[in-house]
Amino acid sequence: MLIEQRDSLRGEITVPGDKSISHRAVLLGSLAKGTTEISGFRMGEDCLSTIDCFRKMQVGIEILANNKIKVHGNGLYGLKPPSSPLNAGRSGTALRLLLGVLASQPFNSVLTRNEASIRKPVGKVVKPLRDMGAIINGRDDGNLCPLAISPSKLTGQVHRLSLRDTQIKSPLLIAGLYAQGDTKVIEAVKSRDHTELMLSYFGADINVNGLEVTVRNVENLYAQSIEVPGDISIASYFMTAGLIVPNSDIVIKNVGVNPTRTGIIDVYKSMGAKIEILNERTVSNEKIADIRVVSSQLKATTIEGDLIPRLIDEIPIIAVAAAMANGKTTINNLKGFKLKDSGKIKMLTTELSKLGALVQETEDGLIIEGGKTLTGTIVEGYNHPAITMALCIAGLVAEGETMIRKSQILDIAYPEFISVLNKL
Repeated sequence: MLIEQRDSLRGEITVPGDKSISHRAVLLGSLAKGTTEISGFRMGEDCLSTIDCFRKMQVGIEILANNKIKVHGNGLYGLKPPSSPLNAGRSGTALRLLLGVLASQPFNSVLTRNEASIRKPVGKVVKPLRDMGAIINGRDDGNLCPLAISPSKLTGQVHRLSLRDTQIKSPLLIAGLYAQGDTKVIEAVKSRDHTELMLSYFGADINVNGLEVTVRNVENLYAQSIEVPGDISIASYFMTAGLIVPNSDIVIKNVGVNPTRTGIIDVYKSMGAKIEILNERTVSNEKIADIRVVSSQLKATTIEGDLIPRLIDEIPIIAVAAAMANGKTTINNLKGFKLKDSGKIKMLTTELSKLGALVQETEDGLIIEGGKTLTGTIVEGYNHPAITMALCIAGLVAEGETMIRKSQILDIAYPEFISVLNKL
């Protein structure tokens, strides 16, 4: 993939539907009574894996034109035993959410992942579900797929989650729909709340009080119409491009601006970015807005603590923005997050350094010395979408041409990325 330096980006674009919300819309639509209509659905491999799994449990799901989906729900207690293993593919979100559903079904099931992901541990989700009474067995004492789930009766529990356990909140709340007694999740910091908002929208008995979320057993959920907003994680690449490429003015339409996901906007505003939130409204319980960004001279900042869960997916592109800012940006508290522990931060620092950025990985995060001139060269995307797209944006401000190798993952993750970029 070849990226050339640009001297301006201007125009109005849209981005694909939010992946987190798309997964949940199919899942809760499948568990609801009636037909749920979804527009703006994310038609990527990950969300299609969720559809495939529910179809195997005899849920009728139609894939229509223009990113629309119809889910003919079976009701909360209407899923049927799958005749073959359920495969969540590459998607950790699909796997975790499905575990929350399968833990209390009156039938046996097997849940697995594709070959590339089967070695990733899942014990963080399995353990608290077992504490509720779930019978889940698998390799390494249930830490690795495939997982065999047997019928069981769940009992509501109180779950206290650390800053780094936010991903297990949703499966516990979904399992709580079936459990006897209250299921309460107490977070250390407020994390993504798409599940809580959508459960409420579908008629669940759910109560949110600060950092405590309580869900109770209900007879049924009821079908709804859902408009999936544009994914702010995808929008963040275009936002950053608009801020760092000179003479730029970009509007990104219909983006989800759920406060648990807008950490990147808060950070960029603190760095002096010219960002406007326009036409804000609430649709299907989620906040949506148009985001306008104009070229800005950014200044360095410190990112840590409660902010981290609100922008963990955007760290690679924030590092690019920091490389163009005046001063030293420090990012702390990444230890324990997948982005750090899987070595992706090391990949990012290696490749940005090749372009001339002064980026250093620390034990707990990153230090970026901004304001250096970037020069195009050959870099590697490691077939990781966030790293590949971040390098593409860096290439827009690097002198000359930037060649990105191992970038084929974009054909799966976001095939239109380059064509949208070229429209600006």
